[in-house]
Amino acid sequence: MKKTILFTTIMVFLIACGGVKKTQEAINTGNYSAAINKAIKNLADNKTKKGNQPYVLLLEEAFKKYTQRELENIAYLKKEGNPANYNDIFNGYSRLKNIQERIKPLLPLQVYDEGRNARFSFTNYDNEILVAKDNLSDYLYNSASELLQNAKYKEDFRNAYRDFEYLNELSPGYADSREKMDEAYSKGLDFVKVNMINDTEQIVPARLEEELLNFNTYGLNDQWTQYHTNPLEEVNYDYEMQVAFRAINISPEQIQEKQIIKEKQIKDGVEVLIDQDGRVVKDSLGNEIKVDRFRTVSCNFYQFTQLKSAQVTGNVSYIDLQRKQQLNSYPISSEFVFEHVYANYNGDKRALDNDLVPLLNRVAVPFPSNEQMVYDAGEDLKSRLKDIVVRHKFN
Repeated sequence: MKKTILFTTIMVFLIACGGVKKTQEAINTGNYSAAINKAIKNLADNKTKKGNQPYVLLLEEAFKKYTQRELENIAYLKKEGNPANYNDIFNGYSRLKNIQERIKPLLPLQVYDEGRNARFSFTNYDNEILVAKDNLSDYLYNSASELLQNAKYKEDFRNAYRDFEYLNELSPGYADSREKMDEAYSKGLDFVKVNMINDTEQIVPARLEEELLNFNTYGLNDQWTQYHTNPLEEVNYDYEMQVAFRAINISPEQIQEKQIIKEKQIKDGVEVLIDQDGRVVKDSLGNEIKVDRFRTVSCNFYQFTQLKSAQVTGNVSYIDLQRKQQLNSYPISSEFVFEHVYANYNGDKRALDNDLVPLLNRVAVPFPSNEQMVYDAGEDLKSRLKDIVVRHKFN
């Protein structure tokens, strides 16, 4: 028991030392954020624990060096005078404030060996943050507005949208940024009209066509692509998606018959045991020995299998309507097999194996219609079509 406690104590000590060493290494390599995070985590668990004293000094050192470096970087960005730096300046001040707010709940932090509290030089950065946010908001609005006005490509509109979106996170309702963001979004969209083509001599069930074209069930997560199964006249479509049925093959209705002859030894009462000389065998008390009597029974088992299959093949093609050329084509195919087994017999049913008996309770059923066969074959097409739509990217 004492050895276990000693071992546990040593392990805890080694782990603690390892944590302090890694935190010091983070400071030595300039990774002040990691050092601050590690120190705060340990001190939040128990700031008065003597074993956590190194973290107090490490936090003090890391905070001082982090603040100095961040302020020097902000000063350089300001001096450079590039409006594109406003985002980095805003984020820099925000990080400084955030770290201070994380340390404040831990205060005071005592340094026992020196009889003092840890020293943290806090600054109120609220004014700097507000000024930086205003500058950044102005810059984002002007930059995104110019990009929206001069955009030539879809990606230009999308970049403008992202800037307006960020602007509305920083300064909700800034000028007419919401309206311009909506404009950038609509102009950055790829519009795809979906066309279903039936090149077969079979009728595609309306229910299957409806389900295949119900893109709402596909769980699409493409922000910049809209599929229209009912094209709108006022929309200038960028692409066309053609879902073409090239062949629908339906087999004839078949009934396959198979006869199986089964034999089995079954118990049929008891009889007196006779030895090889034809004499009755008796036990030690003189009683006749009786044994089970068996006889062979047979049964003719007739198994019937109803079969019908349907195979649907086709392809999905994407066409660039602006360039009048095909982009990609993906083959699709699916098959459905209807199979129903039933049976009857002639003879003694006791000769049949247990797995055959349940088939005797079945009877022939009507074959599915051709339309139902095509629909059932199309069930797998839905997942294949979804996979194609999800994987295909226009840009």
